[in-house]
Amino acid sequence: MRTTDARGGPEIWLRGPVAPPDPGTYGPAAHLGAPRRFSWLATHGGAGATTLSRVYGGHDCGRNWPGPGDPASVLLVARTHAYGIEAALRTVEVFRRGQAPHGLVLDAVALVADAPGRLPRPLAQDVRLLESVVDVHRVPWVPAWRLGDLTGPPPRETDTLIRLTGAHTGWSG
Repeated sequence: MRTTDARGGPEIWLRGPVAPPDPGTYGPAAHLGAPRRFSWLATHGGAGATTLSRVYGGHDCGRNWPGPGDPASVLLVARTHAYGIEAALRTVEVFRRGQAPHGLVLDAVALVADAPGRLPRPLAQDVRLLESVVDVHRVPWVPAWRLGDLTGPPPRETDTLIRLTGAHTGWSG
């Protein structure tokens, strides 16, 4: 809830003008377009971290924490079945409690569909709980991936994940 003053505007409006940054505050423009580095961390076996790393790029950690030379930005991966969502919630709690290895940052969770179609209501409620504490990107069922064919474009429903990862697909569609 925003607080307001007697003039009725949000508190942030009362802080006044912001001074321009000192020259050299920002890094060189070349860094602005640099691809983002991140690690995919599976919260359980069969989560799909390897598939996502191949489709969207990034480092595949499997079920191990990223090592010292790996990207510190972590994208958790879980399936949308009960065990997968529970594993994601447990791993998010590890980050929330500060028990993850020092320097790692939880960026988001990628939930990979465990079957085609809609989630049953209890699982959808668990996903909403997860979404209340962390950014969640849903990856739909992709039949070609089940057969090992990762050559097609990522699903359109994953546009936010494509933007997050900086994946350059080269596909139009």
